[in-house]
Amino acid sequence: MHELTKIGQLKNGKMLPGFASSAAAVRTPATEVRGQRNAVFSREQARQRALYPRIEKIEVSMQGPGLDGTLLIMNRGMSTPLSCARHLTEHHLINSALALVDGEPWSLHQPLTHSCSLTLLTFKDSDPTLVNQAYWRSCAALLGQVLETAFKDDFTVELLNTPEVPVTSGAFCCDVVLDPQLDSWTPSEESLRSLTRGAQQLIHQDLAWEPLEVVPSVALEIFSHSRCKQEEVEQKAAQSPKGTVMLHRCGDHVLLSAGPLVARTGLCSQYEVTAIHSLGQGLWGLRRRAQGLSLPLQLQAHHTVWRKLRQRAEKMVRTANYLFITSHSHPRTVTLKLKH
Repeated sequence: MHELTKIGQLKNGKMLPGFASSAAAVRTPATEVRGQRNAVFSREQARQRALYPRIEKIEVSMQGPGLDGTLLIMNRGMSTPLSCARHLTEHHLINSALALVDGEPWSLHQPLTHSCSLTLLTFKDSDPTLVNQAYWRSCAALLGQVLETAFKDDFTVELLNTPEVPVTSGAFCCDVVLDPQLDSWTPSEESLRSLTRGAQQLIHQDLAWEPLEVVPSVALEIFSHSRCKQEEVEQKAAQSPKGTVMLHRCGDHVLLSAGPLVARTGLCSQYEVTAIHSLGQGLWGLRRRAQGLSLPLQLQAHHTVWRKLRQRAEKMVRTANYLFITSHSHPRTVTLKLKH
């Protein structure tokens, strides 16, 4: 976890006055918000699991190289694609990142509720398109998680709807609105390195991305402290054929997702936060676009290739016709420091 350790310039070794956030006195502390989101997520997860009080067997027909014709007998509502991988080889268990259930992209941790066909997907498949999309989405989710905990609780951090961008864009991204008192902040290279270290800590912990499909009322309760997220819930529910929304939890961070994520943070390897751009004023305040670059564990790049990819990932990813505004106010210096 990070914290914001310096806002403004130091004077005679002391903090310049005037930068304390008055919003902290009236808003719910971030730790309390995370606790409430986790509690509702866990409650709903337990409720859904209780829908299958008796062990019922389902047939899972495995598909893929060397697996055609393999039939697994699994437990309805309890077994997941990852459970199936454990019945195969160590290769399948370690390298699988995503699944196809009856042709539909499916998280490795999402329970199977009926007899089905199952394909385990890896980054080295002949067509890794779906895995790459899920990986890019997961890297953006990881970036949002780092940003949400990067600053002192005195400052608000509002994660906006994460743009769905293709891998060919050169960078994954996460849109965010920071506390208004940070509007003049220009992120330094050290700030980006500190955010990168935060992401690498989560990668090292090898945390699962737990999926949970819920009705809108549950998602609205989870995000009851964020009107921005509540509007996103309503939009996603309206766009969903089933009228539901997909949530994921990583550690104590609960997020909305436009699709399945890969199984765990440990599948990420090379990972770097490359830039934070200003998108100008929006409905919720000054929009910023944080961007990053990553390669999965099974795919490594030589440092010279990585350097070129990184230079490309620094350029702003443009996903809509936003008004880009350059602030002419005096920049504020912010130093992010890793908690030990």
